[in-house]
Amino acid sequence: MINNTALLVIDMQNGFINEASPLCIRGAKKTIPACSEIIDRCHQQKVPVFYVIREYREDGTDVERPRYNTWLKGGKPLSYGCDPDLSSDMPEEFQVLPEDTLILKPRYSAFFATELDMILRRRGIRRLVLAGTTTPNCIRTTCYDALSLDYDVVVLTDCTSSNSEEIQESNLRDMENAGAKLMSSQEFIW
Repeated sequence: MINNTALLVIDMQNGFINEASPLCIRGAKKTIPACSEIIDRCHQQKVPVFYVIREYREDGTDVERPRYNTWLKGGKPLSYGCDPDLSSDMPEEFQVLPEDTLILKPRYSAFFATELDMILRRRGIRRLVLAGTTTPNCIRTTCYDALSLDYDVVVLTDCTSSNSEEIQESNLRDMENAGAKLMSSQEFIW
């Protein structure tokens, strides 16, 4: 099944990882080593890697309404010109290769208003492996959209994160109940 599998690395960016950011997800930083390892393994096995990221306009016209005030008062993370610690840059541990695909998403789901589904289908991808942050928002909505579009979904438990273990475990259970497979990055076998 390796030939129809892709890895989606979602929102692993300074603005969500760095503790100085008002948008920081408390569990995200500790997942960097496992995410980096799975990215490297995918590269070695020629599994397509998709980096799905957020970037906001400097004027904030595309920031989600519930997040806007926090974004504005907190140094405008994930936007052009913000402090590098709050930027849309990914961790230096992540190896981004020329053949990797970058998807810019305007909301939680990697599928919402993006070309992701079209690219996956044209490449014959049927199974998605999800890594990144935040589990209750971006991972979960991407998972549900993928399941609704008839993809097989694997959620890597040690490569996803939330603001607490309780939130993490509850959301992982919900995705599993909806049809996703849960695995650690070490359990994931090609």
